[in-house]
Amino acid sequence: MDIHNSGSRIWEPTFSVTTDVKEKQKKLVEQLTGLISSSPGPPTRKLLAKNLAALYSIGDTFTVFQTLDKCNDIIKNKDDTAAYLPTKLAAVACVGAFYEKMGRMLGSSFPETVNNLLKSLKNAESQGRSEILMSLQKVLNGLGGAAASCHRDIYKNARSLLTDRSMAVRCAVAKCLLELQNEAVFMWTAELENVATLCFKALENSNYGVRVAVSNLLGTVMATALIPKQATVMRQNVKRATLEEVLELMATGFLRGGSGFLKSGGEMLKVGGSVNREVRVGVTQAYVVFVTTLGGQWLERNFATFLSHVLDLVSHPRATQTHVEAVYSRRCVSFILRATVGSLLGEKAQIAAAKDICQAIGKQMKAVEAVVNDTNGENKSGAADIAASQHVMVCALQELGSLVQSLNATASPLIQEPSIGLLETVTSVLLHPSMAARLAAAWCLRCVAVALPFQLTPFLDRCAERLNNLKTSPEAVSGYSFAMAALLGGVHQCPLGIPHAKGKMVVSIAEDLLRTAAQNSRLSLQRTQAGWLLLGALMTLGPSVVRYHLPKMLLLWRNVFPRSLKELEAEKARGDSFTWQVTLEGRAGALCAMRSFVAHCPELLTEDVIRKLMTPIECAMTMMSHIPSVIKAHGAHLKASAAMVRLRLYDILALLPPKTYEGSFNALLRELVAEFTLTDNSANTTTSLLRSLCHYDDSVLLGSWLQETDHKSIEDQLQPNSASGSGALEHDPSSIYLRIPAGEAVPGPLPLGVSVIDASVALFGVVFPHVSYKHRLQMLDHFAECVKQAKGVRQQAVQLNIFTAVLSALKGLAENKSTLGPEEVRKSALTLVMGALDNPNPILRCAAGEALGRMAQVVGEATFIARMAQFSFDKLKSARDVVSRTGHSLALGCLHRYVGGIGSGQHLKTSVSILLALAQDGTSPEVQTWSLHSLALIVDSSGPMYRGYVEPTLSLVLTLLLTVPPSHTEVHQCLGRCLGAIITTVGPELQGNGATISTIRSSCLVGCAITQDHSDSLVQAAAISCLQQLHMFAPRHVNLSSLVPSLCVHLCSSHLLLRRAAVACLRQLAQREAAEVCEYAMSLAKNAGDKENSGIRVGSRRDIHCRHQGVNITETGLEGVLFGMLDRETDRKLCSDIHDTLGHMLSSLAVEKLSHWLMLCKDVLAASSDMSTAAPLGGGKDEESEKKDEMDDDTMFTTLGEEDKSKPSVAPRWATRVFAADCLCRIIMLCENANKAHFDLAMARSAKLRNPKNDLLVLHLSDLIRMAFMAATDHSNQLRMAGLQALEDIIKKFASVPEPEFPGHVILEQYQANVGAALRPAFSQDTPSDIIAKACQVCSTWIGSEVVSDLNDLRRVHNLLVSSLDKVQAGKGSSSQLYRESATTMEKLAVLKAWAEVYVVAMKIKKEAETKPKRAIKNTDDEEEDFGTVDELPPDSLITLVQPELPILSRLWLAALKDYALLTLPAEFASQLPPDGGAFYTPETIDTARLHYRNSWAPILHAVALWLNSAGFNASESPEEAAAAMPNSQKRASSIMLNQAPGTPSTTKSLPEINKDRMHLILGVSIQFLCSPRPEEPVEHVTSCLQALHTLLDSPCARIHIAEDQLLGVELLSVLHRLLLTWDPPSVQLLVTGVVQQIVRAAQDYLQEKRNTLNEDNIKEKETCLALGEGGETGGLEPGKSLVFAAMELLMFILVRHMPHLSPKMSDSPSHVSAKPQLSEESARLVAATVTILSDLPSLCSPAGCMTILPTILFLITRVLKETAVKSVDNQVSPPVSAALQAIKTTVTLPMAKTEETHKQWTSLIRSTLASILEYSQPEGTKSILDEVSMLTAIALFLWSASTEIIGVLSLQNGCINRFKNALNSCDPWVQAKCYQLLLSVFQHTNRALSTPYIHSLAPIMVEKLKAVESNRPNSNTELLAVQEGIKVLETLVALGEEQNRVQLLALLVPTLISYLLNENAFASASTVSKDLHEFALQNLMHIGPLYPHAFKTVMGAAPELKIRLETAVRASQASKAKAAARQPPPTIHSVPTIKLKTSFF
Repeated sequence: MDIHNSGSRIWEPTFSVTTDVKEKQKKLVEQLTGLISSSPGPPTRKLLAKNLAALYSIGDTFTVFQTLDKCNDIIKNKDDTAAYLPTKLAAVACVGAFYEKMGRMLGSSFPETVNNLLKSLKNAESQGRSEILMSLQKVLNGLGGAAASCHRDIYKNARSLLTDRSMAVRCAVAKCLLELQNEAVFMWTAELENVATLCFKALENSNYGVRVAVSNLLGTVMATALIPKQATVMRQNVKRATLEEVLELMATGFLRGGSGFLKSGGEMLKVGGSVNREVRVGVTQAYVVFVTTLGGQWLERNFATFLSHVLDLVSHPRATQTHVEAVYSRRCVSFILRATVGSLLGEKAQIAAAKDICQAIGKQMKAVEAVVNDTNGENKSGAADIAASQHVMVCALQELGSLVQSLNATASPLIQEPSIGLLETVTSVLLHPSMAARLAAAWCLRCVAVALPFQLTPFLDRCAERLNNLKTSPEAVSGYSFAMAALLGGVHQCPLGIPHAKGKMVVSIAEDLLRTAAQNSRLSLQRTQAGWLLLGALMTLGPSVVRYHLPKMLLLWRNVFPRSLKELEAEKARGDSFTWQVTLEGRAGALCAMRSFVAHCPELLTEDVIRKLMTPIECAMTMMSHIPSVIKAHGAHLKASAAMVRLRLYDILALLPPKTYEGSFNALLRELVAEFTLTDNSANTTTSLLRSLCHYDDSVLLGSWLQETDHKSIEDQLQPNSASGSGALEHDPSSIYLRIPAGEAVPGPLPLGVSVIDASVALFGVVFPHVSYKHRLQMLDHFAECVKQAKGVRQQAVQLNIFTAVLSALKGLAENKSTLGPEEVRKSALTLVMGALDNPNPILRCAAGEALGRMAQVVGEATFIARMAQFSFDKLKSARDVVSRTGHSLALGCLHRYVGGIGSGQHLKTSVSILLALAQDGTSPEVQTWSLHSLALIVDSSGPMYRGYVEPTLSLVLTLLLTVPPSHTEVHQCLGRCLGAIITTVGPELQGNGATISTIRSSCLVGCAITQDHSDSLVQAAAISCLQQLHMFAPRHVNLSSLVPSLCVHLCSSHLLLRRAAVACLRQLAQREAAEVCEYAMSLAKNAGDKENSGIRVGSRRDIHCRHQGVNITETGLEGVLFGMLDRETDRKLCSDIHDTLGHMLSSLAVEKLSHWLMLCKDVLAASSDMSTAAPLGGGKDEESEKKDEMDDDTMFTTLGEEDKSKPSVAPRWATRVFAADCLCRIIMLCENANKAHFDLAMARSAKLRNPKNDLLVLHLSDLIRMAFMAATDHSNQLRMAGLQALEDIIKKFASVPEPEFPGHVILEQYQANVGAALRPAFSQDTPSDIIAKACQVCSTWIGSEVVSDLNDLRRVHNLLVSSLDKVQAGKGSSSQLYRESATTMEKLAVLKAWAEVYVVAMKIKKEAETKPKRAIKNTDDEEEDFGTVDELPPDSLITLVQPELPILSRLWLAALKDYALLTLPAEFASQLPPDGGAFYTPETIDTARLHYRNSWAPILHAVALWLNSAGFNASESPEEAAAAMPNSQKRASSIMLNQAPGTPSTTKSLPEINKDRMHLILGVSIQFLCSPRPEEPVEHVTSCLQALHTLLDSPCARIHIAEDQLLGVELLSVLHRLLLTWDPPSVQLLVTGVVQQIVRAAQDYLQEKRNTLNEDNIKEKETCLALGEGGETGGLEPGKSLVFAAMELLMFILVRHMPHLSPKMSDSPSHVSAKPQLSEESARLVAATVTILSDLPSLCSPAGCMTILPTILFLITRVLKETAVKSVDNQVSPPVSAALQAIKTTVTLPMAKTEETHKQWTSLIRSTLASILEYSQPEGTKSILDEVSMLTAIALFLWSASTEIIGVLSLQNGCINRFKNALNSCDPWVQAKCYQLLLSVFQHTNRALSTPYIHSLAPIMVEKLKAVESNRPNSNTELLAVQEGIKVLETLVALGEEQNRVQLLALLVPTLISYLLNENAFASASTVSKDLHEFALQNLMHIGPLYPHAFKTVMGAAPELKIRLETAVRASQASKAKAAARQPPPTIHSVPTIKLKTSFF
């Protein structure tokens, strides 16, 4: 069958219609059955069987029996040749598949089939055996209970194979029996013991896969025996086993003695060591399977029994025959407890379990105390009991510690309930006679303290106190010092730390212990050890604490060692063995403390300190050489202490720079080499570092992938190196305070013998690169000699150690970028390495290959590399033995890996051809594995150079995949690696469509499909990563619809690596295609009913983690599963990938599927801790789930008869809940970026009505609040933080959302009570500082959001802040004692910041209330109920709440600002800081305090500015008052604040001085910050700072201050200019302009003041007074000193930023486009503000100065006017235009311009400005319509204000007249009206010389226009307005005219007016506008008549027809008035419609 056609993973036949199949069925069956006998390979037979079975299950089944018979015949065939085997196996596979798919339909034929299979099982070889067993498993699965008659036969035949030679067969048997026990009752009744014994046997000499399979069988059978499945029990009357019996059986396996325990160390090196370890590890796994199968609820009910059983295991003498065995047994028991209690129980049940463990510890401890106090020796077995009890203690305490640590803050009930007495129990163990138990108790205390940091300080104090009281008990000294050391080591995990004084306390205790050590020999050893242990632990607190104790420490270290060589020599002769022991322990302790110092305080390691450290270290090095003679003299028991000294010495030297001890290299290297070549060591100890020094990728050869399984901690015991996996605290007590290595739960240092060798190897690697070549050569030769000398097992050990050292050295060389050395050194090294490539030990071969690669890397010469490669080529061509073939093939791979494709390119062809040949060696899977692994390395390192070899390599990989038996999993893993490497090499090319690429791609896909279908998890993981690569390069070709469901199934695999691979792949997919991924995952849930899809039979309790490996996806989808995984998984990498995956899904889907995601988060958060066994996520179905109906069948199906166990039994744990709360915040943020409707209730409701699918956030507000509330009030502190954060986000985003039903209200108002309730608990007495700080933040946000409408609610929240303010005043209160001082700083500053924010808002509200006009009191009758007045707060209520606290607050705020100012000083001014800290920080915690100040200074600054502005500048307080108002603790601080030495009589400063200080403080802080705000600063800080400056400059005091010192203003302006360059937001720019304006105004006022005083004094004439100001006599402005220049620079910058074409540079550049965008509203406001300030600048200058800047200013103003004067629809004047007009007015009327010197210049300036305005206002065709009105206004301003300069300049005059003419003739009545208004002002000008020409040229046109109105009456109000304005001008002209011209003028006016009157008929039908005109004319005529009676009569007389019209109109008017008066009360006067200019310019 051509594999290529099978597509990527489409194993199921994809036929759409059954009928099609039935037509073609016969043909298909023939084709497929034909293939059976074509000897297909493993994957092909699997596929074939699957297809045939599927064919029959879809089509007709009547020929199935024929096919079955055919298969049976093949199986019966006696042909045993290798060639016939594949056919046989294919037939076997088909039989299995038929039964699995069709089950009972084939019922009648099954006995024959089974017999057939069993017969051939007897004489099959291993591959056949596994295949037959797998088929049997499928037969059993398909038939279920129907196959009962064959069960016994199968059992009898299979059981003997459990101990088969082949591991694959053992696995298959275990799986077959697992299937059998589902129905075969006898297996877990009569045969139970036999099954157990069989399993134990099967575990001997097993590998990991067998252990997993057998433990699965054993655990499941035991669980079934205890609680059988309902179905089977109902059929037969079954005797159930009791729990005791079952546990007893398991225990025999755990404790069963193999053949002898520890053989000599040498035999341990052989793989496996003593047999019973494998059994023990397997049984350990079985225990976990047993409990997991029974489920969490069972464990909860039976925990006490289970616990006592498990602890008994470890107290059994058989389990603890030697120390290492005891440690191994302990680790197994810990594993059982962790894997069950840790993952199956919910938080509440875990707390109950912790109580049980406590009781168990207490019981043990009582027994121990009884023995210890039994002085008469009645209790003979006492000592043994104590020895056994220590191991029980260790297990129990470690589990207790882990439990509490995982529960974190939710464990607080455990500590607080006195009945449990957890702390008493644990501390009592500190007095246990055994050191292991004491250390475990100390560790447990550390866990408790890290989980509940508020316990840390009390614990420390309690231990210190007990240590002092029980100084005379050796156990107490040791135990309590362990506890203190452990607690100090935990501090780094507690962000709030411990008080600084605790460091001093520890030092004094330690000193005391060391001082008194010599007084009492019974205690010498313990006190010495304890003292140094405490000092070592102290170092972990870091430099800020250690700095203070360093001199003392250096002294102590110096005194431990002899001062001189002479003393060293002398001491050799002295002392007995005990003093030597104490001395050595003391020195080891001192070195250990030094190491801790160097590791944790690198900042303190100055040259000087290192020099001082070297004295004792060098002494220790010299002492090493004396030790052997001392040991000879005093006995071998000193060896351990001596080894400890060496260990400590090596450790510290490895951390120091080698240069510091190069003088001692020779002696040191002698020691090191002797150490790891085992010169003085008779044991064959091996180092544990080799695996870690080999490359991670080589795990497949080393088997070190076991490190990546869930069973890592117990599988370590079976590794071949010495004492592997036997780490325990008692091996090295100092590890109790060190950081735990990543991935370990409890620190487990290896036994001393191994640790010393490890340390020596590591140090050798550090020193080697610094040694001379001569010495290198000597050492390498010496190594070769050592290997030669040793024999047998010892040789292996020595070789392993030497290789590890050499690798370590080569790695060091590579890191130092140095070379190996000259030829002879290389030669020696090469001989050493090449010799090991043929070593039978695979680990050594691996190390040798790695060393070879590293050598090539550090030598880096082509010839050398060629020589090495050639050597391996030759060897591989000739060698036939497996060992050298594997070694040298790896050597080739490593060469390429370390030299890279370029360096080894010329050997590529040869390497590839040799490896391809080796990979085809079917006789040795080992050779195939190593050569394929090397091939993968070469493909990886060669990159694109490999492209030419891709096809042959790929075809080899495919061939092997199709032929290698699946049991050779390593080969398949390497094939997977090769495939992945090839995909990466081809890379993005894979997207192409060429023929070759298509072939490569389909080959890759087929390869992935085959590996994906392999039974081994590692191979599947490799397949997933291949598909992941493919998806990266060619996403279209990866079929997600099949990949995603398979990944989802893997999510609950029992293999960590597979779960990791699946999540990593999902993470990548979700990044691009989250929606598809979720959809395909959901389809899996829908198909769950179909057994085939779900992979494995649903009912079988198969899998450790999740019995339903059939699918685990419910209606919550993949997201729900991932959330659930977060509760189970502990692997860091896995969890972070899950977080990322959920994050990607959230980002792309949350907004569309809002309610789904909110439900998810809500379900997780709602898992209140009291539900120990919660329903699964999403189990609580809401009304919304429309899918309910379709879901029911599935849910029914997935819970076959195991209702209680099928659910994930754990309610979400706290960490998952924290993640959900973070998700909530992210959802809010995503919605904010998506759509405004999410935050607008009215819009959201209408959207929902339009389309019910629309889902908007605001509709879920109550859920959001509820979730935030649940989180904020939880036990867990992290969750409280997340909840408060969410609450703050919700308030910020929803504060302004109005409630559409109640206008004037917001929707958050209904949640006032909830918010208050969420905040209240955060202010309780025992809340940690960080939560209080966050809560204060939320409080101020809530109060400041102005949501709270009810005074009582406001008071409640306000009282919380008041109470915390009392705390701030209380100084060092109660809470401050628990944590580091900077925590108190954080809390106090948070409170002050919150108050500051509230005060700022209060002042804002007050200001708004003052500016608003008072509302008229509403009529009560117009609304039946007025919502506005029910509970509306008076606007000043907030300020009245803040007012009473202001005196205190202002003082504290100023103090905080002062602190902040000092703390921001650069480092070189450190000496100026007050020695004992500031008001809120202590000098010790200065670095952490800085951060807290940085977060809170800005609002405080703003508040202080507001306070100073409103009252503060007048408020001085004498220091006495200040001191009286604060408690003693702050008196000192306040005296510093007021700059006086404490104790000196206070000198009261005058108010101006105090104010000056305050000004300097605020300006200093602001300028310092604004100079360079870091880009990550929140924009709020910048705005607060600018607002503060603005507010400050409102007050006269501050204005004077800034104006007096001009440089200050200049500095401030230049800083603001810099700020604008870096910060873009318009809000910032607006604030900046505000501040600039304030500065300019301040300078103006100041100058005015000066000028006024000069005027008053009238010393000289006025001139000098005007010459004041910038520019002086000359007019020069000096940049850097001139305020005006600085301001202009800044303003120009803003203008150009918003109107780039103002800059000549811009408009000249060719790319400049002429089209100008409309300014946005913000920009318009900015430009307007800028123009206003510009116009104020000239007033700061002297006349000469004015002339310097005016050209620029006028240019800018006119250009702005030109750019922004654009007509708008509603004739609004935009802000820039009105600002520009105002500016023109200001400038043109400047008083200074009138001096003689500048007059000429001034005139020309004014003229040219007017000229340019005229030029701009020329109507152009192209431009957007110019706003003529504004331009005319500008012209009129000039005419009006600057008449003298302009009169008589004809060109200007004509221009102006022209513009007015154009306007009069405009077709826009609005322009006409405005034009008339402006003309009126021009005509009325006092200077007749100006107005006359205008009147002459424009009046005639006006008259014409007005006359024309008669025939064309106005139609709109605007037109009417134009007419009225025109008439006004005419009337004015009449008034201006002289008496003799009056008649002529009236002759123009009166007829025009009369012509507007209508006759009666016309009046009735006229429009209102027309009537209004009639009325207007009439009124005016009535008004004019009396004014000029003479002239009026003359005119009327001249025209009688006018007179008649007038009279009729008057009569008609009077008549209508009389009628109206009779009808109704007098009418309101009709107001004349006029429109005023926005701003009155005149």
